[in-house]
Amino acid sequence: MKLPSPYLKMRVLGAIDIAEGKTSIQRVKNVANLPFIDEDGNPRKFTWRTIQTWLYRYKNHGVTGITNQSRRDKGKPRKISPEELMEAINSALPHFRDNCFNKMDIYRFCIQKSLLRRQQIAYNTFCRFIKEYDLLDKNAGQNNKKRLAFAMQYANQLWQADTMFGPYVKDNTSHRQSKLIAFIDDASRVVCHGEFFFEENTDSLIKALKAAFYKRGIPEQLYVDNGSIYSCAEITLICARIGCILRHTPVRDGAAKGKIERFFRRVRQQFLSRNLDLSSLQNLNRQFISWLEDEYNSSSHSAIAMKPIDRFGLDLNRVKFLPPSEANDELFFAETTRKVKKDNTFSFKNIRYETPVDLRDKQIQIRFDRSKYDRIVIYYKNQRVAIAKPLDLIANGLLRRKEI
Repeated sequence: MKLPSPYLKMRVLGAIDIAEGKTSIQRVKNVANLPFIDEDGNPRKFTWRTIQTWLYRYKNHGVTGITNQSRRDKGKPRKISPEELMEAINSALPHFRDNCFNKMDIYRFCIQKSLLRRQQIAYNTFCRFIKEYDLLDKNAGQNNKKRLAFAMQYANQLWQADTMFGPYVKDNTSHRQSKLIAFIDDASRVVCHGEFFFEENTDSLIKALKAAFYKRGIPEQLYVDNGSIYSCAEITLICARIGCILRHTPVRDGAAKGKIERFFRRVRQQFLSRNLDLSSLQNLNRQFISWLEDEYNSSSHSAIAMKPIDRFGLDLNRVKFLPPSEANDELFFAETTRKVKKDNTFSFKNIRYETPVDLRDKQIQIRFDRSKYDRIVIYYKNQRVAIAKPLDLIANGLLRRKEI
C-alpha cells in the first residue's frame, strides 16, 4: 500500500483536537482507532506511535515535516544514464536480425563488446530500465495512452484548475503578458472563478483560489498539474485546512485536464478575439467576468445540454459554502514557526510582537496574510490563541509604573 499523502496526514492530525481524552497521548490513541478514507477511497488506519511521530514533526517543522520525501536518485541508475544505455543498445541491435533476439542476448553482447560493464548495470536493472524507458519499443515516442471520458455525478465533487497565457496588457509605461488562472467544475461545467494576473506565482493562485471558494463553495477534490505554484507547500496546507483533496495529473499529461483546456480554447476563440480594452489589468478582468457570467455560464453547454449555472443549481443543497469572514480568511494565510523569548515577545519581518497570553519559551505557529502582514495570528499546539500585537515599550513601561 502506498504511503499516506500529506493531506491525509493533516486530516489525521486535525482529528486529534476533537478526539476524547484528557491527555495528548490519550487523544492520539483514540484517533488511532478511527478509519480515514484516502484519495483512492480506501479506508486507512495508523498506529498511535505513527500519529505521534507525525504530530511531533508537524509541531517542530510545520507541513514540510510530514511531507513524504524520497531519494532524489530513486529509480535511476546511478552508474549509467538512460541515454548511455540507449546508445549501447542501439549499437548492439544491428548485429541481430529483426525479432531474433531477447534481452539476455543484447545484454551479453553489450558486455562482450565492452559497450557496458557488469559493474555499471546488472541484468535485472538492465531489464527494468528497458521496460521503463521503452528502449526496445519502436513506437515509444507515440502517445498510446488509453483514455476514458468521464464526468462527476454532482457539482463540487471535482474542480479542474490551470493557467493560460493571455494578452499583453499595459502596466504603467510598458506592456506585460497576462496569465489567466481559472477553475472549472467537472459536473456542471461552471467556471467557478477566473482572473488575469501579471505574475503566475503563489500569491496569485491563493487570491484566485480564495475567490473561487467564496463564490462557489468548497470542492471535494482539486485536480491540478505539477507546476510549481500548484505543488507548493502553501496550497497543500490550505487544502488540508479546508478539507479539499489536492490531486495532481501525471507528469507531461496536459490532456488529463481536458475540460479546463477546452474552456481555455473557448476563451481564445470567443473572448480574446474581441476588441478588448487592454489599458489595465482591472479593465481586462472586468470584461472577462462580464463575459464569463453573462455568456459562458449562462449559455447552453453542448456536453450537458443545459446552462452550466442551471446544472450547478441542481446540486445546490449539496454544496458546502464558505462564508466570507475574518476567521475563514485565516484559512488562506501562510504559516511559519517562531520561538517566544523570555520576555514573551517574538520577531517577524523585523518587527517585535508580544503575545497576549504567557507563552514564554514556547514554540508557536503564526499565520499571516502574505500580501499585507497586517494581522498576525498566533497558534499554539494547533489551537488559535489570539492576534499578536506590535510591542509597545512605552505602554508596557507605564503599566509597570502603575503596578509599582
